[in-house]
Amino acid sequence: MSLPIHLNALRAFEASARHKSFSAAAEELHVTSAAVGQLVRSLEDWLGKPLFIRATSGQHRLIPTEAAELALPDIRAGFDRLTLGLTRLKEGAEHEVLTVTVSPAFAAKWLLPRIDRFQAAWPDIDVRLDTNLKPVDFAVQRVDVGVRYGAGQWPGLMAEMLMDEEVFPVCSPSLLHSRSFVQLTDVLDVTLIHDLSMDSHSGFPNWQTWCAAAGVQLPTKTRSMQINNSAAVLQAAIDGQGIALARSVMARDDLSSGRLIRLYPQIKVTSNLAYYVVYRPECASLPRLQAFRSWLHSEVNR
Repeated sequence: MSLPIHLNALRAFEASARHKSFSAAAEELHVTSAAVGQLVRSLEDWLGKPLFIRATSGQHRLIPTEAAELALPDIRAGFDRLTLGLTRLKEGAEHEVLTVTVSPAFAAKWLLPRIDRFQAAWPDIDVRLDTNLKPVDFAVQRVDVGVRYGAGQWPGLMAEMLMDEEVFPVCSPSLLHSRSFVQLTDVLDVTLIHDLSMDSHSGFPNWQTWCAAAGVQLPTKTRSMQINNSAAVLQAAIDGQGIALARSVMARDDLSSGRLIRLYPQIKVTSNLAYYVVYRPECASLPRLQAFRSWLHSEVNR
């Protein structure tokens, strides 16, 4: 069988299968719905078999046939390689570009202080960092890999555990030296800094969770500061503005440098959420993605 030259038809087919709609695929490809349908039909004619069946109810969503579903991962991987090749031709460069998505706080407190080691190990890979508070569409925005915090399930993405974490109180050395924190209840006499960044996730440990684990009754009224960014929570504690309930991954470097001190290390509270490396299944074999995944795991084990 000769290689088909219907690249536009393949692109229309892939987009239609991803969106399960000719009209949505047309919007992405900036053509008409009729044009997408015609391209898909031309590919079906060339193959001699249908690629979609239509749902019998609802909004007539497209459903790929079994054969189409089996072929889609290879087609998407092929487009990823073609895109990379065209980028190299256009830029005239030998470097690959790795697009990574992480939260702003994770970038500031964990990834950026370490990324130079990845760049030293892989000098031919340029990192493009996308810091976004909201989950991005990996296919539409051509993201290679990301690190997400949650329960480990995101539609359309593979997720492999990277790090779990604890939560615990931290404060600045100056605050520790100016006050006594011998008793567990002593923390209640200081401003409590609350991390609101994970409020949308049920079960994320908060001050009430930690107090329950410590056997301390959290009063209904306490001096508090509420911040919706984990990096800013730690900075407020570093500046001596109170005691923060820190996430161990975010606070690791601040603790090792002495900018923050952990209080009551005998109290162990583990989060139900964790950090995961996420990527589209069809991109798993990309060498740049494999290199970054391996590097992430090596950094966790340092």
